[in-house]
Parts: sequence; C-alpha cells; structure tokens
Amino acid sequence: MKIENIKTLGELKKSGYERKGIKDELRSNLREKIKSGKPTFDGVHGFENTVIPELERAILSRHNINLLGLRGQAKTRLARKMIELLDEYIPFVTGSEINDDPLQPISRFAKDIIETKGDETPISWLHRSDRFFEKLATPDVTVADLIGDVDPIKAANLKLSYADDRVIHFGMIPRANRCIFVINELPDLQARIQVALFNILQEGDIQIRGFKLRMPLDMQFVFTANPEDYTNRGSIVTPLKDRIGSQILTHYPETIKIARTITEQEAKLDATQNDMVYVPSLARDLLEQISFEARESEYIDNKSGVSARLSITAFENLLSTAERRALKSGADKTTLRLSDFMGIIPAITGKVELVYEGEQEGAAAVAQHLLGDAIHTFFPAYFPKIEKLEKEGVKNVYTDIIEWFFAESGFELLDDCSDEEYERILGSIVPLEILIKKYQPQLEKEDKFFMKEFILWGLVEYKKLSKDRFSEGYQFKDIYGSFISKL
Repeated sequence: MKIENIKTLGELKKSGYERKGIKDELRSNLREKIKSGKPTFDGVHGFENTVIPELERAILSRHNINLLGLRGQAKTRLARKMIELLDEYIPFVTGSEINDDPLQPISRFAKDIIETKGDETPISWLHRSDRFFEKLATPDVTVADLIGDVDPIKAANLKLSYADDRVIHFGMIPRANRCIFVINELPDLQARIQVALFNILQEGDIQIRGFKLRMPLDMQFVFTANPEDYTNRGSIVTPLKDRIGSQILTHYPETIKIARTITEQEAKLDATQNDMVYVPSLARDLLEQISFEARESEYIDNKSGVSARLSITAFENLLSTAERRALKSGADKTTLRLSDFMGIIPAITGKVELVYEGEQEGAAAVAQHLLGDAIHTFFPAYFPKIEKLEKEGVKNVYTDIIEWFFAESGFELLDDCSDEEYERILGSIVPLEILIKKYQPQLEKEDKFFMKEFILWGLVEYKKLSKDRFSEGYQFKDIYGSFISKL
C-alpha cells in the first residue's frame, strides 16, 4: 500500500510510519546520497570542492544556514536544490494551516480534532515540491507578514474575544512548518523584524500581540546575504548571527570551462536559434572572459560583484544578434562573428556598478573596453605574443598583415552584411590565411572566419591596426594611415 493512500491517523499508525523532523529528514537523505556516490546538488557547477562540502557538513550537523556571497553566485539555487533531499511525501492533519504532524500535533486545531476523532482523524499528504517557502527581505516586511497577527474578522465570525488564541492569523513562517524557509537578502530586513526571529530559531516559541505560544516549529531556515549589504543597506544583528549554525561563503566560477558550463545550462534558447547560429568555441570563451575582466576592471565596483547572469544574458543577446542578422539577409544558417559582440552591450551595462572613473567613461564604453580586454588576454594563447618594443625594419609574423592594410587602405565591415560578403572581405586578406595555417593548423573550417576577425581585433588591441565604429559597422585601417587621415 502506497503511503499516500493512507487517509486516517489509525491507518498511519498501523503502517509503521515513523516521523522525523525536517533536519533529520534532510540529514538522513543526504547520508544516503553521499553513500551512493550521487551528486547532492546536481546542476550547481564550480562548488564541488568548496561550497558543497561545507553545505553538506551543515546539513549533517542539522544547522540553519546563511549563504553569504555576491550577487549571481547561485545562493538561491543551492537553497532550492535542498528540496531534493526531502522525503517525497509527509502526512499532515487535513485542514491544518501549519502542516501539523498527525503523530505530534502542535496547533490547537490539530490537537482538538485528534482528541475528538482519534484514529479516524483525516490526514493528507504533502509533496516535497510544496515544502519550499521563499521571502525576499525588504524594508516593508512586518512581523505580521512573517509570524502572524490577531485577525478581527476571524474573531467576529467565530464570536470569540481577542484573548482567545483561535483568533490568530498565522504568518508565513508558521505556515511553512515542516518546510524549508528561505529569507533572501537578510540584511535588508529591519533589525526589529530580525529580533522577532530569535525565539523561533532557538527556543521554538512565537509571540503574537501578547500571545506567547509554545509552538515548536519544525523548520529548516536558509538565509542569503550579500557582503555589500552590510555597509550599504543594513546588517544582520549579532544575536541572530549567533543563532545561525553555519555561514557558508559562495564564490564566482574559477575557470572559463566552469563558467561556460553554467552559461550553456542557464541560457534560454530555443531550437531554432541553436540550429540557425553556429558558435565557435573561441566565441564562447571570449564571452566568459568578459565577466572575468569585469571583476578585475578599474571601472567597475568589484565589491558589488559581477553576476553570472551577465554571461547568461549576454550569450542570449549574442545569439539573437546573429539570428537577426541572418533573418535580415534571408539566410537559413549563419556563423557567429566577433562584430556580433556589439549586441551584448545592453546585457552588460545594466549588470555592473561603475565607480567614478567608469561613470566618466560611460557604461557602453566600459562594456567595449571589457571586450577589448578579453581579446587582449586571449590573443597570446593562439598566436605569437606581440612585443611592445620592436626593432625598426625587422619583420615579424604580423608584418605582412599590417603591410596589406597600408597598401589597401583598410576596409569596412558592415554589421548586417551577408555571409558571402563577410567571407569575401576577410578572404581577400591573404596574410590572415597564412598566419592561421601556420599557428592554428587544426582549426575547424567553420571557425576560420571568426579566427580571422579575432586576429584583426587582436592587432587593434595591441596597437598594430586601428578600428573605428560607425553607425552601420566597423572600419579597419593601418594605424599610421588612420593617424594621417586625422591630421
């Protein structure tokens, strides 16, 4: 007999069902996952040797948890993943507002109905997907929202005085009894509201408008906080921090490979985009490097962090830029271009906090700086390093390309030109083909034109060519010709 087919308290007792507190439930199921070798927080990448072991230790210790980290570090994702460590179903007294355990009721409603009906008390089953509650801490949150208040309408309908505990309307926390309850951005919660959590976390009783109710709520609390909030908007009061068992520090992806995995997993793309746009591996790496550059940039406030959502939304914009271009030219398929990266600027500008120097530059200019920095960083991994000081008259591997631009006076590359025109223009620069054959002989055919454009952008970043943006595209010229034309 499936346990969810059990409908009365008597049947539950006969089944041999044993109750467990939620912390013991999480601990027991985590133990089984660890022993079986299964991933405990599947789909969360980059934390395997840092955050996840600490989180597992906290759950095994039955601790309430505070996840401390900058924005976009998967704090809420980790909390939501804890649902998978709960039992599939748990029983509760039918009609109970606070999910009373039939074998250990705590509300007056459940105690009265069990006293009246005994083994015939009706029970229902709560699925683990319904055992997750989440509240974003904002300054307007009240004690009534979280814990409860006296309900005058209930008092009038039931003809009870305000001195009767049956007139209480329970808030979000009591209603999340036997569930995981997450409070996001805890420092934003006013200090007096944080104080109201003390007894719930430690002693297990709640106070509502003078009613002191001994209600040992069975809950797993998970809090999230951003270190920046401690100075900008508020702080976690010391006695509350003392009652939180484990504080775990999160972090950003430490490698391009991990960052790519996260972006590809989280980006919301449909099949038509994936089929229409071919994305070279180098393009994916460059996109992730932009976030890495942003976290080190002198123009960006690194204390506020650069969310992993920057790469995710930028990747979505990148594919949409190429898709739009292909649609306008009537092409069924296209390959991503480096010039398509201009389409990701709106995804960057809204996700970084600029310092004074960044504000002076402007958000769009900072975004372009980040792309240039990413190209500058990657270029030596693919082609010989360009030295700052070179002997005059001595040829190097890039001399033929630079001389081509001097002889041809450069070219224009329009944003929306067709693939045929794009390939014709880049194919006309013969020294590019020679350089790729020599230093990237294993390069996939589909990646060749992206690599050619990458070389040009790299030479711009190393001050060997000039690149000017105009309304419809880019103009590439040799650096001296550009200088002469400006005189």
